[in-house]
Amino acid sequence: MAMLLSILLLAGCAALRPSSPAGQDAAALTPATGLTCPACPVCPVCRPASVEAAPAAAPPFVAARWDELPDWPGADGLAKSLQAFLTSCQSLLRQPDWQPVCTAASQLEAADESRLRLWFEAHLQPWQLVNPDGGRSGLITGYYEPLLRASRTRQAAYQQPIYATPADLIEVDLAGLYPELKHMRLRGRLQGNKLLPYWSRAEWEKQPEQGRSKVLAWADDAIDVFFLQIQGSGQLQLDDGSRIRVNYANQNGHPYRSIGRWLLDQGELKPGQASMQGIRQWVKQHPARAQELLDTNPSYVFFRELPVAGEGPPGAMGLALTPERSIAIDPRTTPLGAPVWLATTYPNSAQPLTRLMLAQDTGGAIRGPVRADFYWGSGAEAGAQAGKMSQQGQMWVLLPNGMKPPALTAFEKTAGK
Repeated sequence: MAMLLSILLLAGCAALRPSSPAGQDAAALTPATGLTCPACPVCPVCRPASVEAAPAAAPPFVAARWDELPDWPGADGLAKSLQAFLTSCQSLLRQPDWQPVCTAASQLEAADESRLRLWFEAHLQPWQLVNPDGGRSGLITGYYEPLLRASRTRQAAYQQPIYATPADLIEVDLAGLYPELKHMRLRGRLQGNKLLPYWSRAEWEKQPEQGRSKVLAWADDAIDVFFLQIQGSGQLQLDDGSRIRVNYANQNGHPYRSIGRWLLDQGELKPGQASMQGIRQWVKQHPARAQELLDTNPSYVFFRELPVAGEGPPGAMGLALTPERSIAIDPRTTPLGAPVWLATTYPNSAQPLTRLMLAQDTGGAIRGPVRADFYWGSGAEAGAQAGKMSQQGQMWVLLPNGMKPPALTAFEKTAGK
């Protein structure tokens, strides 16, 4: 088994991907310097025998004071953030450090904003996130839950399949063998006694119908299905009047490639035009090239069906996301479930957007300490905001008093402190 894993790692590190796709519309992952396998930024097998020593990285967190948080507690107040925090507490209550805080939070009156501010300041300590180069600003993008028109049967305009996970897709968790690969999965398919990388998007589209997985529903627009895969979840308005939710189930293991970046590189769009709206407009003008465009992204996402319940789809914690209060983060640095003070700006604007958010999701393109994907909600209006959001921002994680960020503890151990 160990030899098989090593062979597959060497042959197809592109199959190692994070387990949730939120935020993939931001940009392709940036490979670490010196890697011979650019799609595998942490895989030990892919590292060359000798790599020039990199400069010492900055610690990922710095303890902060409350008066250092811009505009705390914000014009929107803390009441809605409290409700999102109580959602996180459904999971955090299993952690000893969080139990007293979550128990106390359940007794709060959401309407008393002044008391809420004092409560947060008394129970939690802010830690500012810091990038490896010491910078304290990073990219803040947006995502949403699209609403698609679909049918249970293939008919008339409904010709675009939304697939469940294929039976032949094999997923391997390597954390037991390689702890540094936590939050990563190895995906592939068997051919005889060989484990190969799974089909890319272009290859999948060429597979015979009988070789594909179950179709959950048929949509009426291929670009809508593509963006559904990027967002990771969505609602389907079925032709019989009912509505269902489809949520990320798995992915083919290939790296995400930005179709917006491809259009820019080809000179098809100008800088500033590669938004979701700009890409849709290009496809309308070049319908014969739509599949060529989509195939430049080899990643393919599969779904599971869920009932429509709660304000948003389930995030990486299995809990419903809250519109404009949930963010996707990199769990290697930001603990899932934790409150995060976010200081950024509204999409395509210099207007400040400062708000207490909850780290309730993850994403394939959400990599690095100061990096987040802002969940705007469901439908066209949320999609319009998410599609144009690409802002700079800063982040502070709020942790119970006395609790040190796990990523900081790990950093100090590695640094010998």
